Parts: sequence; C-alpha cells; structure tokens
Amino acid sequence: MTMSDTLELLKDLIKRESVTPKDEGCQDELAARLVPLGFKEERLNFGDTQNIWLRRGEAKPLFVFLGHTDVVPTGPLDAWLSPPFEPSLRDGRLYGRGTADMKGGIAAFMTAVERFVAKHPDHRGSIAVMMTSDEEGIATHGVVKVVEVLEQRNEKIDWCLVGEPSSDKKIGDVIRVGRRGSLCAKLSVAGIQGHVAYPDLAENPIHTFAPALKELTEEVWDHGNAFFPPTSLQVSNINAGTGAENIIPGSLEIQFNLRFCTELDETTIKQRTQAILDKHGLKYDLQWRLSGNPFLTEKGALIDAAHKAIKTVTGFETLDDTGGGTSDGRFIAPTGAQVIELGPLNESIHKVNENIGIEDLEVLSRIYEQILINLLVSV
Repeated sequence: MTMSDTLELLKDLIKRESVTPKDEGCQDELAARLVPLGFKEERLNFGDTQNIWLRRGEAKPLFVFLGHTDVVPTGPLDAWLSPPFEPSLRDGRLYGRGTADMKGGIAAFMTAVERFVAKHPDHRGSIAVMMTSDEEGIATHGVVKVVEVLEQRNEKIDWCLVGEPSSDKKIGDVIRVGRRGSLCAKLSVAGIQGHVAYPDLAENPIHTFAPALKELTEEVWDHGNAFFPPTSLQVSNINAGTGAENIIPGSLEIQFNLRFCTELDETTIKQRTQAILDKHGLKYDLQWRLSGNPFLTEKGALIDAAHKAIKTVTGFETLDDTGGGTSDGRFIAPTGAQVIELGPLNESIHKVNENIGIEDLEVLSRIYEQILINLLVSV
C-alpha cells in the first residue's frame, strides 16, 4: 500500500455530496474496506442520521478513531475555483468540500489502520472506527446516541482520536486535548408596539433590553485557568421591528452563545444570566440548549503516544491546546475515555475552496499509524 491510496480514497469521499445529515454511501465504502480485515460492522442509525461502528477484536484496551462523513453546505458555487464535489488537484493541494473537515482525516486514518493491521495482525487490544453523518448539524442523533448504546452494554472506550482539523501551520503542530463547553440561548423580550411619535403609549423592548445587553457582554464570567481562556458570551442574532421606520417594535428576539471553561457549569451560567435579566425588570422568555460541556484529557498514554508519534514522523514537538469550537469528542470524554483531536490544517475549513495538502495527507496517515504502534504494539 502506498500513500496514494489515501489520496484516492479522499477523492472518492469528496465526490459524495454528503451535506449534513446525509452520508451518501461514505460509510458503506469504509465498511467495505474494513470488514475484510476482521472488523465487525454495526449500523446504529437514528432518525435521518447514519452511524456506523466498526470494531476489530474484543480485548482491552479499545482504541477508537472518531469522525463524521457529513460536510457543511458549499456556499456560493460561483466563488469556487472548481466544483466543490469534484476533487481538483492544483499546486500540490486537493480542493473540494470536506477535504479538511473532515474527510481528509478519515482517509488518513483508514489507510493507517489498513497498513497497521497488515503489519501487526495480532496487535493487542482492539481497534474501532466510529462514524456519524450528524456532526455539522445539531448533533442530536449522531455520536451522542452511539455512545448511549455503547454505555448500555458497558462497551468502554479507552482511547479516542478525533480526526478533526486541529493543526495550525503544519500537520501535527497542535493537538486538542480538550474543548470549551457551548451553551446556546434564545431570548424573547416583550414590549408594547406603537407609533414612534407616541412613545408614552408604547414600550420599546430594544431600549429596555439595552442596559441588560451591556451588562451581559461586560460580565466577567471567570478568569479561565491554565488550560482554558476565560468564558466568553457572544451575541449572534438580534431581530426586532416590522421593517417600517415609524413603528416601535412589540418584541425583541436575541440569540447568544457562551463558550465556557471548566471554571463554570451550565447551572451557574443560567442563574447568573437570569439574575441580570431580572435585575432590569424585563418581561422575557429564555430558552437554553446545551451543545456540550467542557472536557480536558489529562496527560496519559494517549497524549504521550501522540507526542511520540508526531516527533517520530515529523521531527518536531507538538503543542497541547484546547482552542476552537466543539467536536463530537465532547460525547466521548464523559465516559472516562482519554480523548484528543489530531487532524489536517484548519485554515480552510467551512470556506469556499476548502483544500488539503497532498503531502499533509501522507504525513497525517503516518502519524496515525505510529500512534497505533505506540499504543497497541510497543509496551
């Protein structure tokens, strides 16, 4: 097997228009490659989401590669230099939707597994691949549901590597050892609609909410810690009014998000937010959605194996980090597993003309293979 197999697999995956929550046969292809190598295939589909669990062996420890076959929408097609679902090679890079997030990571760990099993058929422990088509959406029927099934039958993951695009300037320079939590809020503030010429007969919810908004955005939620930056509240949407310039709106809709560290929890955030709103005497309705709690993987076998593998393959030391958004690792960490994210460069993810370096694919696949060696062969 050569590294061109990684590129060819990635090209085939890119051709599949698996905009979330679609899979478009990606998981079928992965199963077709792994089942002949001794992996047991299990489909764990929920709702419109495709999930697959492929495991080789029954012994402990269990190492899992975790990924998602769905991709975000393309955005304006005329902004792409080549069609997003027609993989295009230019100047040593492969262009297409999902090349970096995260079909590149999938292709790299698939060929790493294939090479590893060929060389070490009697490796210790077990290897599994978990895939979902519901990561780029609201993630309600994906990994979170698969984990519930595994937990019900006490099938415990020891080490989980998420192939999300974690690298910054070069492959392997950053690994994510944790992530901040994400708490979403939808706030409705009630007012009284009226004519702008008669404000005494109306109540403008924009005006009444403005002081509370200032306080919410200036609130020092915490000071972060050695692993995470301070918690941040960001407003993402504000909507009010009828579109007419002479009507005071009768209601205001606001959406905001808190990316919070391990210094805070969901309950505390809700209590402090509601205290601020109540302080300003607002008539409001507040709906919350927890996207995920923060998690942190302490130094241990998985992080050590990743550091050694990156050093072996690239010659440089990697940096442990907890930045970025959320990932499906947030559903694995609460089970007690060690979780890291290691994958392609993140510079082009979710953008038009998303791409990955062809050499990067080779390096990443070699790193993945070396991690397996460090954990399941070397003792």
